[in-house]
Amino acid sequence: MIIHGYKMMSRRPNTSRRPMESVDIPFMGAFHPKSRPSPMLSIGLFIVGAFLIVGYIIKGSGGGADIAALSRLDGGVSCTLEFTRLLPFLKKAYGDSMRKVLHVGPETCSVVSQLLKEDDTEAWGVEPYELDDADGNCRSLMHKGIVRVADIKFPLPYRLKSFSLVIVSDALDYLSPKYLNKTVPELARVASDGLVILSGYPGRQRVKVAELSKFGRPAKLRSSSWWIRLFIQTSLEENETATKKFQQAATKKSLTSSCQIFHLKPLH
Repeated sequence: MIIHGYKMMSRRPNTSRRPMESVDIPFMGAFHPKSRPSPMLSIGLFIVGAFLIVGYIIKGSGGGADIAALSRLDGGVSCTLEFTRLLPFLKKAYGDSMRKVLHVGPETCSVVSQLLKEDDTEAWGVEPYELDDADGNCRSLMHKGIVRVADIKFPLPYRLKSFSLVIVSDALDYLSPKYLNKTVPELARVASDGLVILSGYPGRQRVKVAELSKFGRPAKLRSSSWWIRLFIQTSLEENETATKKFQQAATKKSLTSSCQIFHLKPLH
């Protein structure tokens, strides 16, 4: 789709976690067949069982959060999870610009860990929200200074052109236009080659009440035309070369994405 010279692919942070709708409650067979447990007891066992399942998913694999499993439990779309699928296509589009990458968004420890496995790639991360349940791997990345917790409504703790490529997922959908007008140019400031924004697509995700406790506000899923107006207002231009290469690689593999993907030039 081409809007005002921008080529957009439409195929969030979706970090809220809720129990599965149906689970096998352990020990239910221990009840005598003629006995009738109270409704409150059944509800309590259901909740306990569900939390055990969520806890197993989060910490069962060596302490690392399984983003894919959490997304399936939640029933929504995570653009951070989408990054896993998009990585090969981003490498096609940016080539050597993937040598020094900053990822900004929830679950950035998982993204950074994945990037560090790539050959000739240095990676850093910014987690926009407090990490109350960081696993061992994430704590290690934070201790080394590779991952930082920082409020992206304010200037980033990095110099001009600190990274070749900056990738943002599931973070900007929670900011109001008041802050986006400052945050998006700031993200472009620390990039030397380009800025990639992954944003939720309107109608693809449900706003959940649980988001309010962590993010302070529900996600605002905006159209591509809305984002383009913001980019124009903040003097950001489309990275046409990267857009073309990404689209060619995506078309070749019949890629369809659940998130909007914007390729922008750095701001300098």
